[in-house]
Amino acid sequence: MQFGIEILLQQSAPWKEMKIAMVTNNAASTFSGEKSRGALLKNGFQLIKFFSPEHGIAVTGADGAYQRHTTDMLTSLPVISLYGDVLAPDAAALQDVDAVLFDIPDVGCRYYTYLWTMTNVMEACAACHKPLIILDRPNPTGALLHKTEGPMLDETHCTSFIGRWNIPLKHCCTLGELAQYFAATRTTNLQLHIIKAKGYQRHHLAGIDFPFVPTSPAIQNVHAAMLYPGTGLLEGVNICEARGTEFPFSMCGAPWINGEKLASAIQEQSLPGIEAVAVQYTPSSGIYTGIECRGVKWRVTDVASFNAVQTGLALLQTVHHLYPQHLQERLYKTVANPSGEGHLDKLLGVQNALIKIQKDDGFVMDVKAEWKKMIGDYLLY
Repeated sequence: MQFGIEILLQQSAPWKEMKIAMVTNNAASTFSGEKSRGALLKNGFQLIKFFSPEHGIAVTGADGAYQRHTTDMLTSLPVISLYGDVLAPDAAALQDVDAVLFDIPDVGCRYYTYLWTMTNVMEACAACHKPLIILDRPNPTGALLHKTEGPMLDETHCTSFIGRWNIPLKHCCTLGELAQYFAATRTTNLQLHIIKAKGYQRHHLAGIDFPFVPTSPAIQNVHAAMLYPGTGLLEGVNICEARGTEFPFSMCGAPWINGEKLASAIQEQSLPGIEAVAVQYTPSSGIYTGIECRGVKWRVTDVASFNAVQTGLALLQTVHHLYPQHLQERLYKTVANPSGEGHLDKLLGVQNALIKIQKDDGFVMDVKAEWKKMIGDYLLY
């Protein structure tokens, strides 16, 4: 398998003669592990500046935390943060470049912000008439469309930087595919070039068919990435998603939960491809810093049948059933949402999300057929 970065390095592309700004971070690397930006400079590409997403170019920034402009330790080139004072490049930042190159790994979930940084860059490039070249790479959690999970995003009430446009929560696409779709439906005057990965098939998974590189401080392995479209919803309620532990998004709990009781109630539901065992832990950061939490630790037993969003919603409904007086929404303050309000609605993409989860009124429809019809003409693999 070869990622888009390797294909570009093999080409006698016109981009080599251009002054390039690159949107990237340390997670973007070749199959063998060399950082993409270092490989490009070594091969004669004229990179003159970088743009970095949430977590910064070093991928060490805390979730939602302000990232300042800086200088890249690897190349000594300037880095303009797109998760600080601005979320998109302005005309001045693009004035001295001939083209923009984008290479950042994703995890396949709508509320992961790298996708929306890409869309902001798409709009900026279109406005400034700069070509955008996207180096595509695999979706680490798989791209089989029948594994798509909703809900779709309610753009009227829930648009934010963790969900700008109407796609499923778990989209089962590569960023190159989503870029093609958005270029056709949202940013139609963009000079977009996608460099496909080679030898990649939709069923391929990170950790088996290609290496997994940690994409952010809390997504350190493919297990966390697989669970994230479901357990990431906990950011919107007063349950600890296990940040500040060794197993973020793979454990969850709260001081007011009985772990054995919760694990038993979840196991009784026979959720496909997943097991829950009782656990207790004390997080070093987050909502219950320094306070012992009790809850469950997750183990994916069958990737083919596991449904992350279904699991996350089942967890929330089970906790509500067991602890109706305790489960509440929480404020989750980030650069993109300074007040922290409405975070669960923005994550799930539906209005009054907690009320709907508590009622379990079947509000999450099967969106596979709808999404296949929407995205089908723009698939690359």
